[in-house]
Amino acid sequence: MVIAYEGTRYSGWQYQSSPPTVQCIVEKALTKVMKLDRKELGLVGASRTDKGVHAWGQVAHFLTPFNYTALDDVHAAVNGVLPDDIRVRELSPAVPEFHARFSVESKVYHYKIYNDAVMDPLQRNYAFHCTYRLNPAAMKEAARHFVGQHDFSAFANVSRNDRVTNPVKSIYRCEVVELGGALLQLEVEGSGFMFKQVRNMAALLYQIGKESIPPEIVPVILASRNRRELAKYALDAPPHGLTLISVNYKKDHLQLPVDCSPVSFGRHRASSYCKLPFY
Repeated sequence: MVIAYEGTRYSGWQYQSSPPTVQCIVEKALTKVMKLDRKELGLVGASRTDKGVHAWGQVAHFLTPFNYTALDDVHAAVNGVLPDDIRVRELSPAVPEFHARFSVESKVYHYKIYNDAVMDPLQRNYAFHCTYRLNPAAMKEAARHFVGQHDFSAFANVSRNDRVTNPVKSIYRCEVVELGGALLQLEVEGSGFMFKQVRNMAALLYQIGKESIPPEIVPVILASRNRRELAKYALDAPPHGLTLISVNYKKDHLQLPVDCSPVSFGRHRASSYCKLPFY
């Protein structure tokens, strides 16, 4: 499944019944439609997004005891049970080798900043409001220092650092993009991310954009491998500006099984033709 959700009212992805998480809500919908319990489904997500973080391209897999001949009806039924702020965008058969988490090659996150004196109320749930005049050129220069393979211990929050044992990650792309108007967007693609890593990267770039510190501080903090060093300059950015955009997989693990049902991208409704005479 490719899943989109607005994370505002959820305590992240990872399963817990109270307060509700996205995985919990999706599992409840699947158990209702599939008539299977959560242990039989074995739902696994690609990324454990945190409380308040959004997703456009979260990926998850689950198991069924048989193959479906058509997925459109199942897709429609699951979305019919889910609340409006969670949607399954795509439902696909998968080969046994596919695993939502372990088949991942890279993930793409975006972090939005609304840089103006007055916040756009339509952006309030999706962008961090900054009233300081930011210097995008300095932020772009600093972002380039993140590209490559680094130990990101300094950018991982210690309290949840147990999620990932290896702090060495590869960043393939890290850019600050001016979207027009007051919106700036940090776009990051990497092999994997530590807890709050992207939000901590965004927070440091924000301070650099304020011209409180120079772009050259990035390699210094990376080399320290110490979260306390980052804390001298920046606190983590709030979660609502962050969105998981996409998850990229090993190509051979994305091959469809032989004689499988077609991938479902949702079903459009069709209008019936009116046969009454029109005068």
